[in-house]
Amino acid sequence: MQRLYGLIIGITLSLLLYTGCDSPSENGKLLNLMQYVDQYIGTGEHGHVFIGANVPFGFVQLGPTQHSQGWDWCSGYHYSDSTIIGFGHLHLSGTGIGDLGDVSFMPVIGRVKTTRGELPDEASGIYSYFRRETEKASPGYYAVTLDRFGIHAELTTTKRVGFHKYTFPASDEAGVIIDLEHGIGWDRSIDSYIVMDNDSTVSGYRRSMGWARNQVVYFTAVFSKPMKDFAVFNSTQEVEGESLNAEKVYGHAFFEIAQGESLLVKVGLSPVSIDNARMNLNAELPGWDFEAAVKSADDEWNKQLNKIVIETDNDEYKRVFYTALYHTMVAPSVFQDVNGDYHGSDFKIHNDKSYKNFTTLSLWDTYRAAHPLMTIIHPEMVSDVAQTMINIYKQQGKLPVWHLMGNETDCMVGNPAIPVLADAILKGFNIDAEEAYKAIFNTSMLDERGLDLYKEYGYIPFDKHIERETAAMTLEYALADWSAAQVAYKLGYDNDYNYFKNRSKAYQYLFDTSTGFMRGKSSAGEFRSPFDPFRTVHMGDDFCEGNAWQYVWLVPHDVKGLVNLFGSEALFVSKLDSLFIVDGDMGEDASADITGLIGQYAHGNEPSHHVAYLYAYVGQPWKTAQRVHEILTTMYDDTPSGLCGNEDVGQMSAWYVLSSLGFYQVEPAGGKYIFGRPLFNKADILLKDGQKLSIVAHNNSDENMYIQSIKLNGKNYTKSFINHKTIKEGGTLEFFMGSHPSDVFGVGLENRP
Repeated sequence: MQRLYGLIIGITLSLLLYTGCDSPSENGKLLNLMQYVDQYIGTGEHGHVFIGANVPFGFVQLGPTQHSQGWDWCSGYHYSDSTIIGFGHLHLSGTGIGDLGDVSFMPVIGRVKTTRGELPDEASGIYSYFRRETEKASPGYYAVTLDRFGIHAELTTTKRVGFHKYTFPASDEAGVIIDLEHGIGWDRSIDSYIVMDNDSTVSGYRRSMGWARNQVVYFTAVFSKPMKDFAVFNSTQEVEGESLNAEKVYGHAFFEIAQGESLLVKVGLSPVSIDNARMNLNAELPGWDFEAAVKSADDEWNKQLNKIVIETDNDEYKRVFYTALYHTMVAPSVFQDVNGDYHGSDFKIHNDKSYKNFTTLSLWDTYRAAHPLMTIIHPEMVSDVAQTMINIYKQQGKLPVWHLMGNETDCMVGNPAIPVLADAILKGFNIDAEEAYKAIFNTSMLDERGLDLYKEYGYIPFDKHIERETAAMTLEYALADWSAAQVAYKLGYDNDYNYFKNRSKAYQYLFDTSTGFMRGKSSAGEFRSPFDPFRTVHMGDDFCEGNAWQYVWLVPHDVKGLVNLFGSEALFVSKLDSLFIVDGDMGEDASADITGLIGQYAHGNEPSHHVAYLYAYVGQPWKTAQRVHEILTTMYDDTPSGLCGNEDVGQMSAWYVLSSLGFYQVEPAGGKYIFGRPLFNKADILLKDGQKLSIVAHNNSDENMYIQSIKLNGKNYTKSFINHKTIKEGGTLEFFMGSHPSDVFGVGLENRP
């Protein structure tokens, strides 16, 4: 069924809005690349992606939230489900924890119970079933028919405003329920408020506790026609009056609607105040032209998607690529009103018009590929993201770990903001490097999350840290320390450079030469026993969402040092070869995140994402090409199950985008991109100031996956890597491909990373 689905979508997309060309026209007109984005990719299996309407990096992600709950509904939507309880204005995409779903609107007919209800009895709550054939989804537009009520709902957005269009059957009981109770996943309302401002306007706020422990969002909703009545509910109990402050608040707006009449609703959102929500609405969406708003959203997406134009005869590759590129731009999300106000990490209101403030920073995932990709195709955002992190440091005393709606979740291990900030500094972006380094240094010197033990022992002993995952913590801290060292070196802080460089070798404490694996170590210097490199317990052993087979390679900052621990390049390669073929039982308590297995390589989880590129460091780039090709063509496809793991706020897709272009940044900061294999015949990357990098793959095919030689701007290029500085200068990068490994390309020591 999945392959049939892909065939149907492929035929449909090929008929819709076909541009008739594969490269930009000479007059600079944008190509219609939206036609290749399939929002269903990743909505099945464990992709957890958002489906609905949004604009690039917008605060609002407006889409359906389903009745069902659980891990596979972290975004509020799963392809297996056919229910909708409302259209929430905030959603996450691809996370492993559910949250948001705030300020949900549900168009209804008649009196409806203000509660979730029970399946399959629709009358028990507010939800409705729908049929997928009535559903239409593209980045800037979502539509579906609610079967229970016969209402056709259409959605679009600006950055801070949700725009709804509801077409009703004839009814004098047509209505819209504003649901401030229900969120997604861990989220629950703890304090909500609603008020009818006038006969066409409703405002309020929702404060909730969940993954983000103290989240608040304010809203103002304006209807296109006057309400004939408005009722408020405390849970299921109707309350007198036109306003209510309680834990589980609902508002029910009633309208008299003629057959086929459409009701429009504009909903402005703000993390600061109701007044700011109204201000955002008036600034971004002053009129009522729904189709124009859809076109504006589509135009924004097309502009961003045209930053990379690929040429390939394989339409599935186009759908996978442009959907992946779209996924990388759902977040981070702007977290600032149009006047510069934003809700800080100190839970105070700040105003700063000098930069754009962002949220939804899934840094443990995105430092690996999503942020390096941003430095290439969104250089205008890099300084703003960096300043966001610096200000978070100022407000909460440390750089972000996993930041969500002004809240530090402390989710995942290590100091993942440090590679992102260091990468921006080392690549020369407009950042106050001294201010940024202060944040890096002080964050690295804290005593929280095992850092006190790390500083004392050089690693985190498993018998001293009750939260487990100590080996993963140590390895992540080490690569962050290497990143800090590079910044210290650039700024001339020699003592700091030596200090952090020494700390970055913490991985050496954990390497067991007798087994060839990283292992948890006690404060007495003894490895944890018994030891099984396959077995893993989710949040219950020395690793984080992985096993020893996957974590032995997490030394992207010092691959040569890791090779030396194995004793020789030959032993290193033998072990690396084994990773992709060994088979073993990870145990019944293994993390559900360990997916996309090739042997014990787990592409569905981020710690493995650099591993295929390690072959280039030991002069065997053809093996990188083989494995990268295998991952590109077997772990991604154009079906709902087309992602092999959680999307993780763009990281899974960023890996695909970079790798399909032919390179990937292994070292956590600095911009050394390792060649793999270009998947497309040609790709034009739009760079800063109108510069363009054209990547051309001659004699390219699934069989001809091996790089024979390279030319850069017409000159022979012998390295198996390329630096960010060279990429951003633009030009033409030519790959000459063949069906057999080259005997010379990338083999010599002088040409390796």
